[in-house]
Amino acid sequence: MIELVDIREWREHDVVDQDGKKIGTLESVYVDTATDDPAFATVTVGLPTRHRLVFVPLDGAQAGPGYVRVAFPKAAVKDAPSIDTDGVLPAEDEPAVFAHYQLPYAPGAGGERRLARR
Repeated sequence: MIELVDIREWREHDVVDQDGKKIGTLESVYVDTATDDPAFATVTVGLPTRHRLVFVPLDGAQAGPGYVRVAFPKAAVKDAPSIDTDGVLPAEDEPAVFAHYQLPYAPGAGGERRLARR
C-alpha cells in the first residue's frame, strides 16, 4: 500500500501501466472515506487542448523514480470515467468508477460518499 504522504509527492509525475507505457500525469489522490487510505488517483490524459482527468485504482500501485506504476493496462485507464480538469466527481458517479474496474462499491453506512479528494 502506498502511504498518502508519499503519493502526494508524486503529483505531476508520470503514471505508467503495468507494462511501463505512459498513461498520463498524476493530478490528485482520492481516499476511501471509511479508511482514509489512498484508493484512486486522477490522471491527466488527452490532447494538449482537451485534457481530462481519468480515475485509476491505486491498489497494487508501485512508486518508482519519477513515476507511479498502476496495476491496470493503459487502454482500460484511458476508457475509465473522467471529469474535466477543473471538475469534481459527483457522488452519483462514484459507482461507475468502481464498476469500470469491476470493483465492489458500497456507500458509507449513512449514504455518504465513498471517495474524497486529498
